[in-house]
Amino acid sequence: MKLLETINNPADLRKLGRHQLTPLAEELRSFLLDSVSKTGGHLSSNLGTVELTVALHYVFNTPQDRIVWDVGHQTYSHKILSGRREQFHTLRQLNGISGFPRRVESEYDTFGTAHSSTSISAALGMAMGAKIKGEQRHAIAVIGDGSMTAGMAFEALNNAGVEKDCNLLVILNDNDMSISPPVGALNRYLARLMSGQFYAASKDIAKSVLPAPLLEVAKRLEEHAKGMVVPATMFEELGFNYIGPIDGHDLDSLIPTLQNIKQLKGPQFLHVVTKKGQGYKLAEAEPILYHGTGKFNPAEGIKPALAPSKKTYTEVFGDWLCDMAKADKRLVGITPAMREGSGMVRFDKEYPDRYFDVGIAEQHSVTFGAGLACEGLKPVVAIYSTFLQRGYDQLIHDVALQDLDVTFALDRAGLVGADGATHAGNYDLAYLRCIPNMVVMAPSDENECRQMLTTAYHYPGPAAVRYPRGAGVGAAIEQELTSLPIGKGEIRRKGQKIAILAFGSMVAPSLAAAELLNATVANMRFVKPLDVELVKQLAADHDYLVTVEEGCIMGGAGAAVAEALAAEGIVKPIQMLGLPDKFIDHGDPAKLLALVGLDAAGIAASIKGRFGDELRLVVSNG
Repeated sequence: MKLLETINNPADLRKLGRHQLTPLAEELRSFLLDSVSKTGGHLSSNLGTVELTVALHYVFNTPQDRIVWDVGHQTYSHKILSGRREQFHTLRQLNGISGFPRRVESEYDTFGTAHSSTSISAALGMAMGAKIKGEQRHAIAVIGDGSMTAGMAFEALNNAGVEKDCNLLVILNDNDMSISPPVGALNRYLARLMSGQFYAASKDIAKSVLPAPLLEVAKRLEEHAKGMVVPATMFEELGFNYIGPIDGHDLDSLIPTLQNIKQLKGPQFLHVVTKKGQGYKLAEAEPILYHGTGKFNPAEGIKPALAPSKKTYTEVFGDWLCDMAKADKRLVGITPAMREGSGMVRFDKEYPDRYFDVGIAEQHSVTFGAGLACEGLKPVVAIYSTFLQRGYDQLIHDVALQDLDVTFALDRAGLVGADGATHAGNYDLAYLRCIPNMVVMAPSDENECRQMLTTAYHYPGPAAVRYPRGAGVGAAIEQELTSLPIGKGEIRRKGQKIAILAFGSMVAPSLAAAELLNATVANMRFVKPLDVELVKQLAADHDYLVTVEEGCIMGGAGAAVAEALAAEGIVKPIQMLGLPDKFIDHGDPAKLLALVGLDAAGIAASIKGRFGDELRLVVSNG
């Protein structure tokens, strides 16, 4: 019987002898590779944390001791060892287990993490909670070097360092790789210190340039000088006891070190060096390619995909960005560590002097763009809808309040599929349209996305274009950089009695539903400013209005239409269709849209359910 098959929870793991842990880690890595290749998921990061996961659950008494995994895409081994091995084939599928930690899924998932840099704050809260309640347990935050670029991580370190009697351990999982290549001064600092060359070179230079009388003084200062350049300095100045760096794949180093740390009091900081993709040569060589995978054959690796017949919205944005950069030298592209995900690889290569990856620092990315705008440049912030939530104060205070010319390209708007609720862009229409000076657009197809990006770019103030993940409808894309008239929608289909006011990705299913209902369909295009004249016209010509959006109903585009009707004193039956007031789990996007009634059949059924008798009359009369 394989060792892994005997592990149904961490208590079983702790019954093993030390000599059995390395074979177990090998089995676990093989299981991961085999399983993820069949389901898709995050691979490189999980292959890199196998031994660390085994060691943590072996040394600490989980779930009594709390482990918080930062950016939970590194938790597959943790899930497998904590009772979910048999369910692992359902990973990221509808009604299956999540690709991230979820408190409702297991008592071993102590904190839900899918956005980065939250682990230290949460673990500190848990440690202080235990102290307040008089309970003896440890809280461990496992955070990657990419996540350490976010200010929130340092806010938590600053707070934790003064709590001298809390049982908090922060583990820096240093694999020199976030989702995109790591950037910033902190990463360079860690890399320099790890190499050891900086300190060695400084000593050699000192010997060659200092006069003899000062060499003795230099020797006496050597220990102090060393303390200025080793990693311990920064974290110990924050109040932590620094240990490391150690090999994160060597269980003979990991386990004794963790056992020793377990006996220490106060905040501890362990620096662990791992390798993304460890144990699978193809992932080691190309960790970004194997970061998030679809299904593939492990023996052959990921093969280049055939060019799809339809372009993705991300590709449309990437092409537009390069074309606009060619046309206007003022354009500057900004991403918070999502170069690949946001479609900026080509822009980085062609315009490196105007490309800025600011690391996992969404707040900074927004205000950095504001600063560029103050100098007459034209910043384009490419950011996922769900990640802009983290920079909301900066969006209001630093950009909109000052009416600065910043363009926001919001990828992953609406439901996103396998990543689930944490990554879904369900709220941007509601949280953007309430901000003064903002222009908010939602394209119905790929060509309109390109036009709207151009419109946003030329608008002399803050403007956002929100577009979904994945391919569009297959619309032909014009190469000209043309703008649309601000605040003007269009009628795409004329029908009777009922008018469907569709926004963005909901135009296509609304048109299909309208064929069944003989309804009018308007492509509203702008959520703000709303085309009030079009709304008034549709209200005058129809008995019933229906709004459809791939976003939350409360405060969304439909609410904007209702507000406009109320302001005009127009009383008209209105039905608002959109995402329900709940978090929607992971699964195939098309299935999820059908489940919430936002496919063509669901839209038609909802309208029939609300206005059934009247519609039957219209359809029967043709």
